[in-house]
Amino acid sequence: MPQHKDATRRSDAQRNRERILEVALTELSRCADTPLSQIAKKAGVGQGTFYRNFPNRESLVLEIYRHEMRQVADSAEHLLATRAPDEALRAWMDRLAEFAMAKAGLADAIRQVTGAPGGPAKPSPTPVAHAAELLLRANEEAGIIRPAVTADDFLLAIAGLWQLDPHDDWRPRAARLLDLIMSGLRSGAPRG
Repeated sequence: MPQHKDATRRSDAQRNRERILEVALTELSRCADTPLSQIAKKAGVGQGTFYRNFPNRESLVLEIYRHEMRQVADSAEHLLATRAPDEALRAWMDRLAEFAMAKAGLADAIRQVTGAPGGPAKPSPTPVAHAAELLLRANEEAGIIRPAVTADDFLLAIAGLWQLDPHDDWRPRAARLLDLIMSGLRSGAPRG
């Protein structure tokens, strides 16, 4: 019986953590100075639970960033398993646009915690680059995109996403930009 209680406690703790991250993303995207007590209250957790997971603002902001980046990266494999390579790449690009807008909303909070002298460094985008590489190679092997496009090339090409204003109606503009990038990737493809 104790193992069942431990498993239940761990799953409750994981749900609390996920809920804190979800609420914090929303709240800190609205206002970088949102009090942590307000985030805990909206997440439905006590101060002790909150601070056990995130001892300070820096740890919370950086974990939101890492968490969102991991979700974007992890979605690549799922999309490739459930869709054609080009459909998976385009759907992943939409997910990446969502991440870009969330990151833009969090930009002030990220700058606050990583800009201080001696403060923590911003996490590396390596998981996203690996996911892009995975999708690009699948599309190249299928003959759908031009050969030898690297993840660095791709991320540089989509950098325009980070110029969109997350407070405007950014979705139609992002869709046009990503469709244009897909057309460029297809140009010169062996199958094209």
